[in-house]
Amino acid sequence: MAGVGGGNDFQWCFSQVKGAIDEDVAEADIISTVEFNFSGDLLATGDKGGRVVIFQREQESKSRPHSRGEYNVYSTFQSHEPEFDYLKSLEIEEKINKIRWLPQQNAAHFLLSTNDKTIKLWKISERDKRAEGYNLKDEDGRLRDPFRITSLRVPILKPMDLMVEASPRRIFANAHTYHINSISVNSDHETYLSADDLRINLWHLEITDRSFNIVDIKPANMEELTEVITAAEFHPHQCNVFVYSSSKGTIRLCDMRDSALCDRHSKCKFSIELDVCSPWLIRCLDGTITLFLMAHRANSKR
Repeated sequence: MAGVGGGNDFQWCFSQVKGAIDEDVAEADIISTVEFNFSGDLLATGDKGGRVVIFQREQESKSRPHSRGEYNVYSTFQSHEPEFDYLKSLEIEEKINKIRWLPQQNAAHFLLSTNDKTIKLWKISERDKRAEGYNLKDEDGRLRDPFRITSLRVPILKPMDLMVEASPRRIFANAHTYHINSISVNSDHETYLSADDLRINLWHLEITDRSFNIVDIKPANMEELTEVITAAEFHPHQCNVFVYSSSKGTIRLCDMRDSALCDRHSKCKFSIELDVCSPWLIRCLDGTITLFLMAHRANSKR
């Protein structure tokens, strides 16, 4: 989408359309989340069918920074499948709730994707060479008799068509009782948080079977429940600070240096007390968190 117009006359128009335009859109094809990587060269989209489609910015658009960016399909893979929890008689949808990119450390790209219950770490890598000249195989792929091999050959790399591979590296599961609504990568590049309706957990990217609960707003009596967590986000630079919003219209700033369990916030920046909290307000809180962190970052530089 692109914005055109001046003053108060601001209109949105399509700058690029991918795929065929069909009036009957399948439920599984509806986009549920989008996320740019840090450079803006890659755009990941998740849909209700559990698929992740990654678009790459064209090289010509990179050389012309003020031109309209064009993106083409870079990779498509199935991130999540529908599951069924037999203990709770609960069907778990494959819909992708959130995607978060990790800062790029090498030629490969890494991203986190989550549905209601399971978070997965994916590695996106390119391969344009293949090894040939194996010692135990003929050129047609048949195995050779090892007793007839009289010399050893060093395999050589030959060019091939570019192939983009998406491989799962970690699966983080069984840590949330309620539906996951947020994931956020920490600035230390080692940890991330995941949030559901009542709890926020802290994970290490290398440890899949253990997480630490850092926020728990579940009351002893569920009849006393007055609010739920709607979104959570780490500070872009301070690895000990994060914020989360609630259905009451409140955004709370927490510091993990204060205590292991951040059940008491350091600051409460917005408090909108409404008798009936509208769905529109709840959806806006996710974006408000990002704006709040940007403002906090700008003030810290003064």
